[in-house]
Amino acid sequence: MPSSSNALARELSPYLRQHAHNPVAWLPWGDAAFAAARAEDKPVLLSIGYASCHWCHVMAHESFEDPQIAALMNDAFVNVKVDREERPDVDAIYMRAVQAMTGSGGWPLTVVLTPEGKPFYGGTYFPPHERHGLPSFRLVLSALAAAWRERRAEVLASAEEISTHLARAEGSFAGPAVAVRLAAAPRHDGAETDELIAGALTQLLAAEDPTHGGFGAVPKFPPHASLRFLLSLPQAQALALADRTLAAMAQGGIHDHLGGGFFRYSVDRAWQVPHFEKMLYDNAQLLGAFARAYARTGRQSHRQAARGIVTWLERELSVTAAAGSAAFFSSLDADSDGEEGKFYAWSQAEFLAAAGADAEMARRHYGVGEVGAFEGANVLRVASPEAAQDAAGQPAAWLERANRKLFEARARRPRPATDDKVLSSWNGLVMAALAEAGTAIGSPAWLELGLRNASFLRENLWQGGRLLHLWRAGETKVEGLLEDYAYLGLGLLALYRATFEPWLLAWAFELADAVTDRFADAEAGGYFSTAADAQRLLLRPKSYIDSATPSENAAAAELVWWCARYRSDGELEARALAAVQGLGAAARRSPEAFGSSLRLLHLANRPPRELVIVGSSDSAAVAAMIAAWRRAEDTAAVVLRLSGPADELARLPLAQGRLGAGSAERATAYLCRGGSCRLPANSAAELALQLQEDQSAP
Repeated sequence: MPSSSNALARELSPYLRQHAHNPVAWLPWGDAAFAAARAEDKPVLLSIGYASCHWCHVMAHESFEDPQIAALMNDAFVNVKVDREERPDVDAIYMRAVQAMTGSGGWPLTVVLTPEGKPFYGGTYFPPHERHGLPSFRLVLSALAAAWRERRAEVLASAEEISTHLARAEGSFAGPAVAVRLAAAPRHDGAETDELIAGALTQLLAAEDPTHGGFGAVPKFPPHASLRFLLSLPQAQALALADRTLAAMAQGGIHDHLGGGFFRYSVDRAWQVPHFEKMLYDNAQLLGAFARAYARTGRQSHRQAARGIVTWLERELSVTAAAGSAAFFSSLDADSDGEEGKFYAWSQAEFLAAAGADAEMARRHYGVGEVGAFEGANVLRVASPEAAQDAAGQPAAWLERANRKLFEARARRPRPATDDKVLSSWNGLVMAALAEAGTAIGSPAWLELGLRNASFLRENLWQGGRLLHLWRAGETKVEGLLEDYAYLGLGLLALYRATFEPWLLAWAFELADAVTDRFADAEAGGYFSTAADAQRLLLRPKSYIDSATPSENAAAAELVWWCARYRSDGELEARALAAVQGLGAAARRSPEAFGSSLRLLHLANRPPRELVIVGSSDSAAVAAMIAAWRRAEDTAAVVLRLSGPADELARLPLAQGRLGAGSAERATAYLCRGGSCRLPANSAAELALQLQEDQSAP
């Protein structure tokens, strides 16, 4: 193997390229690697990580760059490197295997497989020498190599047992959906769903950290799915819980107070010291949460946090194509100059020198001291917020001055690396957030950014009626996964409901059809994470549980459910709901793991409403009617805007009988509930009254 580079030098992923000059003879995931393992009679050592992962870098520097460890790996194993963001399907399978073997998981993920891909050993980070109770990577490698040579039957039996366990676990969790998989199955009883939602809220309230906000101990992650679920509920308790959680994060060190955006998680209960990687998917979901919370509470700090996220996205994670379309990169590294947090942390002397004349007030505001909480350095957090706002709730002038000087000083430091791949799925999350935030905060520029994002994905990642997962520097790779179709489809729906551009809804229909045709499990219900015609892996998993991103099964079900309602397809609507209706028992036990499914059940349990607004696209009367609907906050209603008989969406059943001659000349709104329609409304005031009466009806 040439010492200068290995096979990863030809890969598209920045993470894989980070390992291209390791002395390890890395191969990318694929048939060639497993063919080599069979030919050489070696096990496969699978290492999974991602570009912004601090401990992935640590293990790389300590072990994969060590010639002696590399020689041991090359002699006894076929070594395969995977970027979990490029191949989340591969990561999901082997993460489940390691969790089954050890009870925990994380990255870097280290798994040893048979040449058939069956796991028999796994863990996460291994140091080169034994420390802190962790075994030496050298000893682990030697023991595994010896076991493969000397106790092969035992190893193969273990691999078979683990693989069988994974298959059983996958099947057993899909089981509850079977009883409700058919369109003819009855809908959940409304009272039963109400009880499920109420119970979930009670459990989340009980699980709250009463001192620091949020849920759980350490490490403390932004609870994305729970926040979205809470913000969808009408109860004041639910809103207050979400509001407290968001406020705590916005004040904490997990929030980048100078550059905008949020770090991955906090290593302490008080949100004070973060793990410093910045992920696109976290910030997309937090943008939506802060915007929704601002719309309901009017809290200015929520609005400021949302604006900070968009400013950061545009400044540091956006790429603009020649035609003006735009997309977003995946992450910023936790490290710079080889040190975690170096770009973001401050000594007191550095801080005071950079902040200028306002340094002392800023020092108190951000809790900066001689000895900070992060390895002696300070992470900025709002320690004393009292004097930091003016009468209108905006940042005080002295704080803005200090922040500007601190930001400029920080910008001169070595920067964290950017993982500059564009993922369809994560961009779909951003698109939905820009649509919601642009509407809630009143920013046409954010809606325009969302439209530019949709255009980029259509132009670059939609090929021959199929979605691709990854784009980087003009090249594409990996067939679209369920997360790509589902997250992007929901992003298009949200953007349609914000802008009423018809092509967005039409494309969402195409994505929903692909989900139904290529990902649905016709026998057991629910949606597989990989397509029926995708590369065969050890398992074909389903993702029912919310993690850092929404449950793919729930997202797919929601996309198909919305599109079925827009197309008046009751059978498909019922099949979509069946994918989450079978999860009630699990959601009762762990509502924090099923927020996306609970939210969809709550949406579907509300009286079905359809609103069709017909009129010229530039009509002020139409705009006023749309504004009346937004004020009603009926997020479960199907809303369709038609400009006239030539409209791209005019063939939908909802449009029938509403697009006669001259229909575009006078704005008219048609409101229906449960198959019963009101008289046409010809003014925004008339529509607002109908919406109010309809919402107060039993």
